[in-house]
Amino acid sequence: CQPVPKPESRVEVCDLNPCPPRWKVTPAGPCSSSCGLGLAVQLVTCVQILHGQEVLQEEHLCPVAEKPLTSVPCVIRTCSYEWSFSEWSECSTSCGNGIQTRQDFCLSSLTHKPVNPLFCRRFPKAIVVRGCSAGPCPEQEGPLSPGAELQPVTPATHLPTAAAGTGHRHEDLDVPLPAGPREQTKAGGGEEGTARRCFLCVCGNLFLNATGIINMTGVESRDCTVAIGRPLREEISVTILESSLNCSAGEVLLFSGRMMWRTGCRKLPLSLINSRTNTLIVKQRVVLPGNGVILQYSSRTATRKYYQDCDQQLFGPQGEIVNPVQLPDQRQEVVCRTFITVAPRQRISIRALNTDLGPEGNQTHFNYILVRDVSTMKTVVFHGKQQFLWQSTGSQAEIEFHE
Repeated sequence: CQPVPKPESRVEVCDLNPCPPRWKVTPAGPCSSSCGLGLAVQLVTCVQILHGQEVLQEEHLCPVAEKPLTSVPCVIRTCSYEWSFSEWSECSTSCGNGIQTRQDFCLSSLTHKPVNPLFCRRFPKAIVVRGCSAGPCPEQEGPLSPGAELQPVTPATHLPTAAAGTGHRHEDLDVPLPAGPREQTKAGGGEEGTARRCFLCVCGNLFLNATGIINMTGVESRDCTVAIGRPLREEISVTILESSLNCSAGEVLLFSGRMMWRTGCRKLPLSLINSRTNTLIVKQRVVLPGNGVILQYSSRTATRKYYQDCDQQLFGPQGEIVNPVQLPDQRQEVVCRTFITVAPRQRISIRALNTDLGPEGNQTHFNYILVRDVSTMKTVVFHGKQQFLWQSTGSQAEIEFHE
């Protein structure tokens, strides 16, 4: 470049605007627990650099969605007792979707031997049931996997007395209405053409009536999922009235609930399925257009108690959750739960409007809220006075209030 005149050096101001406010986090303080999992409080402030100096600003000037947590988990040392678990069992099915289970027991860290579970009751416990996949099922007919057989019933019991006396009328079909409180009402008085058109929109709906018929034939989507919900203390029975599924093509019907998981294709008509709890999800997978099943369901008082007296059941589309208040002299050795079920086409958001799980100190980690996504069995624990927004991947969630 020597033959070319060299330009003069210059310094230009590129930006006179100050940097935007940002969050500043100070190192966390002492752990709230003397052993095991606890909480450490860290100071989170909104600051801005002005003229080379760090200036404290109001919090609303910083991006709210990016604010770090004021409490972070911490571990001091191993506690004297802790939960331990066996290995996961094999998948409950030889192909397709199933579940895995494992046993939990309270372990002494000194003797490394199991002790009474009461010693561990103050500590969070991980899940003992999770979903699993054993790979795609072969495309030929065959017997159901162990534990997944459908119970046959006699033709005389597949319809209730009222329906048998009237022969099925289209206006008696349990067809869901658009979202909102109307979803809990039963369609009635419609013409046959209207009922037939509603057959094509059953997918993704939640049925809340005590009895009904669900026609899943002729749906446009390959996967069609419906949910049936009833109050706690009830259970659901489903009978397959008709089935045109092509088993050799891989078409299948899946029933899932909190305490059961069954699949089937062959010999479905007049088979009986019991939910064991108050909710049941039915998923139909078809390959050939026009195929499907027609279900009839009814509800009754549960034969076995699957809930705690302080448990609650919520159905969509919205609601408020307040954990049960227990006085010190009324403490129970149970965990109060809230079950949330919405239509399969919907998802759940839970926002903590106000939380106060006790004063900061050694007792804080005994009080916590546990939220579980039922479809993935993923569990999240919230402590202290942490406000949160939780969102599900499926249409069912469980909340547990500890201590």
